[in-house]
Order: sequence, then C-alpha cells, then structure tokens
Amino acid sequence: MSNPSAARVFFLSPLPADAEPDDAAIAASIAESDARDPRLSVLDLGASRGDGIFETLGVIDGRAHGIEDHLGRLVRSARMLDLPAPHLGQWRAAMERAVASLPSTGQGSLKIVLTRGIEGSGTPTAWIVARASTSDFAERRTGIRVVTLDRGWPLDVADRAPWLLAGAKTLSYAVNMAAIREAKRREADDALFVSSDGFALEGPTSSLLVRFGDTIVTPSTDGGILPGTTQAAIYRWLESEGRLAEYDTVPAARLAEADAAWFVSSVRLAAPITAIDDRQLAIDRDLTDGMNAMLLSR
Repeated sequence: MSNPSAARVFFLSPLPADAEPDDAAIAASIAESDARDPRLSVLDLGASRGDGIFETLGVIDGRAHGIEDHLGRLVRSARMLDLPAPHLGQWRAAMERAVASLPSTGQGSLKIVLTRGIEGSGTPTAWIVARASTSDFAERRTGIRVVTLDRGWPLDVADRAPWLLAGAKTLSYAVNMAAIREAKRREADDALFVSSDGFALEGPTSSLLVRFGDTIVTPSTDGGILPGTTQAAIYRWLESEGRLAEYDTVPAARLAEADAAWFVSSVRLAAPITAIDDRQLAIDRDLTDGMNAMLLSR
C-alpha cells in the first residue's frame, strides 16, 4: 500500500482524560519522529504481548474520515482492556497534525495506537502513523473472493467470556493475519469468520454487508463483532436513500440466498464479494458505486 520509509510518525505523551490543558500544552505533548528512528522500547507491552488497542482511519483529499466514530471505538476498546481513557482533545490535535503531513490530494491512512506501555511503568505509550496510499484499490471495481473460516467460538462468547475481548480492536492481530494467509492458500482474497455454532461474523479487517432482496443486513454486534465505523457510515447513507438496512444474526447457511455482499473497511472502503466459498455472487454495481462515492466524498 505504501513505502514504510515515507510514513510519518507522531508520538503522544498521554494526558489524563479529565485534564484541561491549553492548546500550547497539547501541542507540546505531541512530537513528530522519523519512522526509521528507534523509539519503541522492547519492554513495551504492546510489542511484547500485543497488550494495546488501535484504530485505522482513511484519509481522503486531506481529510480524515470518521474521526469521532473511531475515537468512540478507541474509548470503548480502552475500557474493555482496562487501559487509561484517552484524552480526546489530545488525540484530535495529533490526528490533525498527522493529516497535515500527508498530501492534500489522494488517499492515505492514519493508524492510532495506544498500549499499556513499559511493564511496571503505569504509563501508556501512544502514537500515530500517517501514510499516503499508492494503491488504486481495484478490488472496489473487480471484487474479492472470500472463504469462510471457523473462528472457534460461539455467537454468545462476548457475554460468556468477556476476557476474550471479543469486539475490542486490540493489537493482538496474529489470528486475523493467519486467517488472511489461509484464505490466500485457498486461492481466495479474504476470509469471513463464522462462529462455532454456524453464524456469519466479520472479516479479519472488515465488516460484512449482505443484500437479501431489497434489504441490507449486517451481523449484530452483540455476537462479539467489532462495531464497524465504515459500516455505520454506509447504514446512515442507506437510511437517507430510503433503503432497508438491518442488524441481525446471519446463519452461515443463509449466505447461499444472498443477492450481493460486501466487505467494508476504512481504507479499502466497499469491496464487493464475488464468491463465498464455492458460491458465485454477482456484483451489485449501482449499490457498490453508490457506497464508494459516498465514502469518498464525506
């Protein structure tokens, strides 16, 4: 997607959520660093244990999209992991600086990270990585092939075992990346997680949307699914267009009845699914183009 050496990095000295600093104090708490410079301690629990959270925002023509949605999810994830609540004013200011470091046209991304910090320090580590994209995201036009993979837990896992952090966006993404590699081994582009009791969930880095007739359905987030910021933006647009959009459980067997489906995420946006396992799906071109046009123009 981008040249790692071209990334811009901004480290934050995290402020307490209830602090009331002035603009100068907030600015002083944010420092730009060369992405190639050593800055992260090997003792940081984010690096050594994946004990932290993150968000990825799309940046289009000099504007970061869904800032408040992503900050809301960051706060939710921090609460689930017993991390200190982030100071939202500080994060907004840091994101503003990070966006300003990117080209004013084209696409890019911000990755915002908060870890538990160096073990025993009690001080979290926080940073933002800003990158310009070099991809033309052809999959928005040509679509992607998806295979279903067992996630290994039932639909009610979030209620039964909250310590599994189902629905939090943690740095522990080894399983997600392994799922994508397995999908590619099966000659697909991406994976769709299915619960052990047979319900469609989400992709490793995407939310699932399915069209059954005139109704768009996304799996309910009470099944341990990460609430999707891009999915939420699309649902607001669908409502404004007078379309039916619902949250519901989606039995994996029902995917055979789908008229169209998409994986949606902050950077790739809406990628139509052309096959789920061995079942081919047609691309709903009008709806796909409408979703992406809206997401690109926000």
